[in-house]
Amino acid sequence: MSAEDQLTAWVDALEKRYLADVTFQEARRALEALSAIYTQKRDRLAKGAALDGRGKRAAFAFFYGPLHFMLVQRIVLELGLAEPALTHLTDIGCGTGVGGAAWAALTTPKALVRGVDVDPWAVGEARWTYGYFGLTAQTAKGTADNARFPDGSGVVAAYAVNELDDSSRARLLKNLVDAKKRGCRALVLEPIAKTTSPWWPAWVSAFKDIGGRDDEWSFPAELPARLRLMDKAAGLRHDRLKGRTLSF
Repeated sequence: MSAEDQLTAWVDALEKRYLADVTFQEARRALEALSAIYTQKRDRLAKGAALDGRGKRAAFAFFYGPLHFMLVQRIVLELGLAEPALTHLTDIGCGTGVGGAAWAALTTPKALVRGVDVDPWAVGEARWTYGYFGLTAQTAKGTADNARFPDGSGVVAAYAVNELDDSSRARLLKNLVDAKKRGCRALVLEPIAKTTSPWWPAWVSAFKDIGGRDDEWSFPAELPARLRLMDKAAGLRHDRLKGRTLSF
């Protein structure tokens, strides 16, 4: 099965899982509300607004999940983070687990993934996502700043750091700097809009001090048909996948 066919099959599975009891119009309205939170009301993210209802959870998992998966995979390949193979990968602030799944699915043999999130629903859905991609995984309810990383392992934080408070974010940065000293690889992914992350320049400086890098990415978005339909209906027009990263 081609990568395109695998993605389409996964989107079909997501639709059956998350939209079985949600009408298309309900999902569209929820996606519009979720998009507004991401772009105009980001202060609500730290309070769990992205996952505070059945409709938004469905839109988050069915729509944004595949977009984030595709973007993480492209970035991991561009940065060469999948080689040499990792034995362990920690997915902090994992959400539904797409960041960890996207990276681990590219490793040979596939890395063991540990997903950590404060939201119990997200932890359960991450477990399902890792299982769908045939990954050996552990999931736990916990905070990103308290996660521990085995020596020589990988760490991914996809759209998670911006949702932390200042003290938690500082602790996480300290832990990541320490992880670099122990041979770990890390990828931090956030939206490309600089106004949403005033902490970003300090993190860029800290990563560069330890030999890391910062990048901005823009790839053509080749969405499966069901995602294109939802994208158009919600007026979002994702013609490109964009993000910025810190990595080492």
